[in-house]
Amino acid sequence: MIRAVMAGMLVLLAACDQIGGGKDSHRSAAAAPFPQADRPVAPIVSTRWSSEEARDRVNEAEDIMDRAGIRPGMTVADIGAGEGYYTVRLARRVGDKGRVLAEDIMPEVIEALSRRITREKWDNVSVKLGAPEDPKLPENSFDRILMVHMYHEIGEPYAFLWHMSPALKKDGELIVVDANRPTDQHGTPPRLLACELAAMGFRMEQVIPKPTAGGYLARFRRIAARPDPASIVPCAFQG
Repeated sequence: MIRAVMAGMLVLLAACDQIGGGKDSHRSAAAAPFPQADRPVAPIVSTRWSSEEARDRVNEAEDIMDRAGIRPGMTVADIGAGEGYYTVRLARRVGDKGRVLAEDIMPEVIEALSRRITREKWDNVSVKLGAPEDPKLPENSFDRILMVHMYHEIGEPYAFLWHMSPALKKDGELIVVDANRPTDQHGTPPRLLACELAAMGFRMEQVIPKPTAGGYLARFRRIAARPDPASIVPCAFQG
């Protein structure tokens, strides 16, 4: 009788697991080979960090672009572009001989940004719908990749960075702007950021306090090949 009851319970548990798909069923096939972040991931709560007028009053974008070394003729990716605050200012900076690719994972955001780009006639800008685990960028294409106030919202950071890495040119740089606070408080401590990027073969070149941009700017260069996904050990550092 006990064996029969236990067998029945195992059948029920198996059925529940099939219905729920298992604990990793929410992960995409592209993310499954990679470890999950050993830290909270902040939810996306807004498509903007602050109003464009307020940000321009403190010269945020111009200062960040100066620090990132963005010049006319460059090709730049704006990851998590949102309403396009950086996208249009990057487009103005790189000029007619440069290009900007604005990426976001929310279809409605991409549609709204596309309308803005068309309305304001930014002919050197393209838009791209990415995925939480893959920004879907063309390889060997960008002098700079910018992530502004969005890194803490990346649900699959190791998969995302692994897929993003080949998009940088040989001498390209990844630029991250974020707040120096825990990820569940919509920020990323710089040492945690450096650890997660190091796992993908990136070296932190510089960290610059940027209170007018809500935190800091970190510059990274790729110095090693991408690791085998199975060899990645998640960073647990929170302080």
